[in-house]
Formats: sequence, C-alpha cells, structure tokens
Amino acid sequence: MQKKQKTSLVWFRNDLRVNDQASLYQAAKESEQVIALYCFDPRHFAETQFGFKKTEKFRAQFLIETVHELRRNLEQLHITLLVFHEKPEKVIPKLISDYNIEAIYLQKEWTSEETAVTDALKNELKHIVWHEYYDQFLFHPDDIPYTDFKKIPEVFTEFRKQCEKTVRVKSRLEMPKLPESNVIENSTAIPSLSDLGLDDFERHPKTAFPFQGGENQALSRIEDYFWETKKLSVYKKTRNGLVGKDYSSKLSAWLANGSISARTIYWEVKRYEKEIGANEDTYWLIFELIWRDYFKYISLKHGNKIFQLKGILNKTYEWKFNQKAFQQWTNGNTKEPFVNANMIELQETGWMSNRGRQNVASFWAKEWEQDWRIAAAYFESMLIDYDVHSNYGNWIYNSGVGNDPRDRKFNIKRQAEMYDSNGVFQKLWLQTSLF
Repeated sequence: MQKKQKTSLVWFRNDLRVNDQASLYQAAKESEQVIALYCFDPRHFAETQFGFKKTEKFRAQFLIETVHELRRNLEQLHITLLVFHEKPEKVIPKLISDYNIEAIYLQKEWTSEETAVTDALKNELKHIVWHEYYDQFLFHPDDIPYTDFKKIPEVFTEFRKQCEKTVRVKSRLEMPKLPESNVIENSTAIPSLSDLGLDDFERHPKTAFPFQGGENQALSRIEDYFWETKKLSVYKKTRNGLVGKDYSSKLSAWLANGSISARTIYWEVKRYEKEIGANEDTYWLIFELIWRDYFKYISLKHGNKIFQLKGILNKTYEWKFNQKAFQQWTNGNTKEPFVNANMIELQETGWMSNRGRQNVASFWAKEWEQDWRIAAAYFESMLIDYDVHSNYGNWIYNSGVGNDPRDRKFNIKRQAEMYDSNGVFQKLWLQTSLF
C-alpha cells in the first residue's frame, strides 16, 4: 500500500467545487493532512493595455460569491481554505515552509498565463511532488479516440461523432469528510470588490442572469431548470432566446470557474432522460457540453495560436483598430440596434446570450473588420461566464481564423427579425426611462 504524504496543499483555480473534484479527492485519499488554497491574483484585476480591467466587477463578484461558498463547503468536510489577495508565487513557498507541505494537487492547465505561474513555482520548488489532473472535461483526455492532441479534427462534427461513439463519461467522484483534526487555524479573509479595485454595484433588475456564484447555487439551478420547471425538455427550442433567465440553462458561468463539473451536468441529464423522458432538447445540452470540450481540445492542439491575430488557420485579413469604433461598439452606439441592445446588456449586467455574442462578434470582425483580439479581451473582462477556451475559440471561429469551415458572416437585420421579431429584447435595452 502506498505510503501517505503527511501534508498536501490543494491549490484551487478554475475548479471551485468540492463534488467531483479530482485534486481534492486524490489529496484526501493520499495525504494525512489536507490544506486548501485560493489566490485572488492581482494580475487578474489589473488594467489591460486596452484601458479596461482584465476582470471587471460582474465576474469578480461571481467569483467572490463562489469562494465564500467553497470555503463553507470545505469547512463541512473539515478542510480549511486559506485565501490570499496575492500572487501564488509569493504565497505558496511560504505556505510550504509554514506547514511542511510535501505535495501540491491542482487542476492541469495549459494556456500560457496559467502555465507561466505553475512553471515558475515548479522551478523554485523542486522538492515538492506535483499532482495535476485534467479535470475540466466531459470526455477525459485519456478516453478520447485521439492518442495525440495534434490529431484532434479541425471540424467539430467529426470530433463529436467519434467521441460519442467511443467514450464513456467518467463517474462522479464522491468526496469523503476528513477528521476534525484536519482543520487548521485560519485568519485569512476573502477580498471584497473594493479590495480588488473594483466598484460595488446593484444587480440590474432586467438581467437574464440574476444568479449568484458557488457550487450550491449551480446545483440549485439544475434543480430548478431540470426538475422543477422541466425547461430542459424544451432547451433546444428556447436556447436562442434573449430575454429572461429560463431561455437557456445558464450553467456556463458555474462551469467556467469550475463550481460544477461537466460530468455532474451530464449524469443529471441522463437521470432526467430516464425519469422524465429523453428528446432532442435534452440531448442538446450534452451537445453543447461537447462543444465546450472541443474548444478545450482545440486550445490543447494549437496552444497560443488561439490568441494570435491569424488564429489557428494562419489566415491574413486586413484587420484595423479604431478607438472610436471600439467605444461605439462597447457602448452600443452603432448603426445596428440589435448589436447595440446586446452590447448594452453586456455593459449593464455582465451577460449576453449565445445568439447575441455571435452577432456582435460578426459585426465587429466581419462588418467593421476590426482586430478581434481586442473585442475578445473585452469579453474576457465583462462576461460572468468567461472561459479562456470557449471565449477565444468562439472569437477565432466568428472572425474567420478558427474552426468554422464556412467562414460565415451574419446578416444582423435578418437575425434580429428571426430572434427578436417583436423587438422585445431591443426595447428592453434601448428604451431609456421616461423619468
């Protein structure tokens, strides 16, 4: 039997849950003592070269709520979550010294900003055992029918069909409760928005995303959307909606910071199909989870190309950047009311529908032919459900330098007629108050 490590650190990043969490599960199994850590990295809240914050108030607030809930849920398992508003490279070496930590458990990341931090720590802490887990997928990398990430197909449909044919989604991991003796003294505090240099705000009464961050909130949303309202049974029919909280599952924000795993959602859909009934709509939520996986595999395959102007196709367009155009686009002051309504919704709430995102991206990149990377960075700043792989994967897709084999351009007036035929969405965000 493998000898247990004395003390291990679980370093939380975008995996902010206790259920079905590989790093936490393995640390608990393999260690005598487990300590948990989350760092609000100041770099994530700094101003970008484009003049806006890397993370704005909406996603930051959702993250703060998530970390509060994570701390409470870990406490119930007798695990202490230490929280710092500091760079991990400063915090972790000190914790290792203070608590005689032998091993670090974490979710495996591969995008450049995340790996730069991990690599710096690994170079400094050569005596530490590192345990990293691919834990953000529906279809685990060990199980997909591609032994080399370079062989991932460039077209989604081929990837989906092969995986659906050959992959069985892994079961969820059940986290055990540790003994009370595992708890350590903790005086660390979770920062507020103002601590992070951001403005406090009241949630907008018209928002389509009136939810709070945290694992329990994600599970509560599933309970409501699947079991209480049974909206899952009409998901495909309503998913292109624009107004209200129930036109889509809205699970993307919890998935993005790892408050819930894709596997948990998948197995809950399967249970729903068994108990309530399966149809094209219930399958479509799984279909969307596979799209999410696909963008992660594309970023594993192509690395930093997903952030580069020519994208994964190495395709050259005459991209421009005009600051005035950027202000018009972000403030919802273009010639297209449908674009404007979506951009104002984003500015006021930190949320935009899938349909809206495709239209505003097409307008920016295909109509105005402006540098898509700046718009992608703006989405990163503003969106509550920002996920690096999905955000940049979708931006290169919509900008003609990604995985769209047809290089489509949206007819925005036609889109508005199809998806907002009575103008309810546009009126919601474009009509100013009479008072």
